[in-house]
Amino acid sequence: MLLRAAVFALACLPAVALGWGDAGHRIVGELAERQLTPGARAAVAALLIDEADPTLAGVAKWADDVRGSEAYGYSRPWHYVNFDSLDCEYLPERHCPNGDCIVAAIARQAAVLGDYGYSRQQRAEALKFVVHFVGDVHQPMHAGLRADRGGNNTLVDFRQRQWNLHAIWDFAILNSHQPDWRIHVEELAPRPWGEDGPPTDFAPLAWALESCRAIRARAIYPPEDQRLIGRDYLERHRPFAELRLRQAGARLAALLNATLDPGRPDFD
Repeated sequence: MLLRAAVFALACLPAVALGWGDAGHRIVGELAERQLTPGARAAVAALLIDEADPTLAGVAKWADDVRGSEAYGYSRPWHYVNFDSLDCEYLPERHCPNGDCIVAAIARQAAVLGDYGYSRQQRAEALKFVVHFVGDVHQPMHAGLRADRGGNNTLVDFRQRQWNLHAIWDFAILNSHQPDWRIHVEELAPRPWGEDGPPTDFAPLAWALESCRAIRARAIYPPEDQRLIGRDYLERHRPFAELRLRQAGARLAALLNATLDPGRPDFD
């Protein structure tokens, strides 16, 4: 009954692209927080002391909340990078002009976070951007095609309503399985990695290219004559979506540990 109600609620949501939605971003934040070193955890707590919910999960959606405001409108293009094709060739001057894309934004905000010459408020804001953007870049549609704005212009039918493909990845795949993000975290956190785990070196471009290449490799776009999204599509892609959340959490933790813990100056 709970699952049925959650799917019905999803069908009533506007088809707006928000990068994993609230649940996915909170999951990434919580997974990362559990992997912080004591030093990094203390630094995060000090930076977020003025927040209503001073946790990575609590601030994970902030960048979405403010991007429509006049004060932060400049940050809109920082949430994504769009490629010309699924060959995923990255040309900074074309795909990230003036540093206005997610690849450059992650690097830029991470640098602010680690620079104690900035005020606590500036570094706290950089932290909130980093938490959100590391989540975004692991969502395949945030490194998608320029032609359809990362799936925003590709319309599909889901639960007797028209959605765009980007919103299916933001909301439906995760929430139709488990609408409570806290329960979903408990499902994901104990899962073992492979022998070496995910690469956690600081590589925003590599993360974006992983997302872009997955679009073709995993047939994320349904065939043009089969634009009805059903449970089979959601279940087929959920394991990969969950893997991306786990990778994002591990990489975010590595970034914060390296940046904020004096005892851990470098990435592994």
